[in-house]
Amino acid sequence: MINDLWYKNAVIYCLSVETFMDANGDGVGDFQGLQRRLDYLAGLGVTAIWLMPFQVSPQKDDGYDVSDYYNVDPRYGTLGDFVEFTHGAKQRGIRVLIDLVVNHTSDQHPWFQDARTDPNSFYRDWYVWSDKKPANADEGMVFPGVQKTTWTYDEKAKQYYFHRFFKFQPDLNTANPHVQAEILKIMGFWIQLGVSGFRMDAVPFVIDEKGAEVTKSKPQYDMLRTFREFLQWRQGDSVILAEANVVPKETLKYFGDDGDRMQMMFNFHVNQAMFYALAAADAEPLAKAINETRDRPATGQWGLFLRNHDELDLGRLTEKQRQKVFQEFGPDKDMQLYDRGIRRRLAPMLQNDRRRLELAYSLMFSLPGTPVIRYGDEIGMGDDLSLPERNCARTPMQWSDEPHGGFTKSNKPVLPVISGGPFGFEHLNVAHQRRETNSLLNWTERLIRMRKEAPEIGVGVCTPVETSDKGVLALRYDWRGNSVLLIHNLNSVPIEVTFDVGLEEHGNKLIDIADHANTEADENGKHKLLLDAYGYRWFRVGGLDYLLRRTEV
Repeated sequence: MINDLWYKNAVIYCLSVETFMDANGDGVGDFQGLQRRLDYLAGLGVTAIWLMPFQVSPQKDDGYDVSDYYNVDPRYGTLGDFVEFTHGAKQRGIRVLIDLVVNHTSDQHPWFQDARTDPNSFYRDWYVWSDKKPANADEGMVFPGVQKTTWTYDEKAKQYYFHRFFKFQPDLNTANPHVQAEILKIMGFWIQLGVSGFRMDAVPFVIDEKGAEVTKSKPQYDMLRTFREFLQWRQGDSVILAEANVVPKETLKYFGDDGDRMQMMFNFHVNQAMFYALAAADAEPLAKAINETRDRPATGQWGLFLRNHDELDLGRLTEKQRQKVFQEFGPDKDMQLYDRGIRRRLAPMLQNDRRRLELAYSLMFSLPGTPVIRYGDEIGMGDDLSLPERNCARTPMQWSDEPHGGFTKSNKPVLPVISGGPFGFEHLNVAHQRRETNSLLNWTERLIRMRKEAPEIGVGVCTPVETSDKGVLALRYDWRGNSVLLIHNLNSVPIEVTFDVGLEEHGNKLIDIADHANTEADENGKHKLLLDAYGYRWFRVGGLDYLLRRTEV
């Protein structure tokens, strides 16, 4: 069973082809450059790569405005280059997931161009139109403060068209059976070229009913089952990782009660609680969020992340909690975005404090789900706040101290490489960190190895363990008679913490996974542990005799 559920113990690495490695020297990353870096990713321990959009696009929204779903943007190479890349990844035991952006297209897509020129066009009903501007046109924008409306008048069509995102991204009418059939066709095409699944963009909007008369959300959940059935018919172990920022009570509708819809979802609820925990040194809301998102089918899995290519969304925190996170991690207005989030990378958010960085990554890797790493975070890359909106955290990968960080030979990289200061490529790069035994890069490699040696985290039952300090989070995982315990001190000072593992039958010993500094319970079955400021420990529960007995079984 566990082999079929490969995604439960995967380590996913998210990257943009555009900013990862440029092989032909034109200033833009490409698939040939990415292929040259596959050994780096394999050495890091990555088991799956998630590619941000690389299909043909006018690039008004970083490729999320697709104008041809069946081809690679020429700036990144050819379909042949893509297949060569997926083949190389497969040789190294790395799966490939790609972005599936089907809530909307670019307004330059031939479908939309045809639809707007003729009311009788086959593609007219592939989009959402209205003769009059709806009364709620100034509501529901994805990018408040930047986006003014969700309905725009088109001179050729003589109608308003609906766009949940920017006006150059008209929404597809996903209720149209022809559109649904095309989405399946797109998935089948890329599966045939070697991908193992998709990160589906903006899933709640994809399945929501659309139209001028719609005033209340009406999700069409059966659409998710259609996607799942088709994908697994084509390739049994392929998956969909859904981007769906919904409240916990709605998550089972996306997974399906019987696990017949999405295999994976990002856990935005836990992500936001995690950043509050890091900001306030308060583990209780995080433990509560873990319990609130506990229910999911046996085949369902959470995707966990610290930072991604978007802003850190804090919209589901209370106002007091949100202001605490803003105060701690993004106090200046130019660090904030869309009235709801922080647009910084992780390292500058944590003041480049190595202790806090390790704590954050250890915490993310120990939460119930599959860890997703953002490219460059393994070396602690920074951000460039002079760049607009989300681009500040999308700068090119820093490979060496060569010009432009070794990303390109061109003098005009697609985005400026960070130079100077504590995050400049001159001293913060892969080449330097590979040579330093205790670098963040080499520490991350060890963390990934440690996570692979604790499969209980990916497939076991998670139980928060009560401790004597609210700033300490302790999680126990149980699976097939084995247990692990992971403890994190969110406090900025050392703490002596007391707790009861609650598994007396396993024995009283905790075996440290990392450095073998074991600990035993006292005569009352209580463990007392001294944790450094921002300290963390990973334990196996049970003495050696117990573990040997379990192995024999």
